[in-house]
Amino acid sequence: MATIFSKIIKGEIPAYKVAEDDHFFAFLDIHPLSTGHTLVVTKKEVDYVFDLDDKLYVRLFQFCRKLGRAIEKSVECKRIGMAMVGLEIPHAHIHLIPLNSMDDMDFKRPPLQLSEEEFTALAGRIAQAFSHF
Repeated sequence: MATIFSKIIKGEIPAYKVAEDDHFFAFLDIHPLSTGHTLVVTKKEVDYVFDLDDKLYVRLFQFCRKLGRAIEKSVECKRIGMAMVGLEIPHAHIHLIPLNSMDDMDFKRPPLQLSEEEFTALAGRIAQAFSHF
């Protein structure tokens, strides 16, 4: 059965896409911990990041580094945090979270509330910055 991420990749569920290549799809988290919180998912359905083959695993982190730099150029933050939780959806993915404090990585906090216009503008800024890397 296809995961929610596979449905997003196929366009069956709308998302605020920020980047894509042959192997990965990145979009804004609709329940962000901070402005710019982005999910990077593999196009290949693999449940657990550590089950990816070596080549795809390395490419995932290269893609995340490039996207992390684009996010840094698009939102005010000190760093980009990475989290690989993987319990909520059985599809390999990484959270890229702009950080200004350690509290920005607290998944127990209530998510930020952004309007559709804010999500759209933010996705555009990140996508634009990503295209320059």
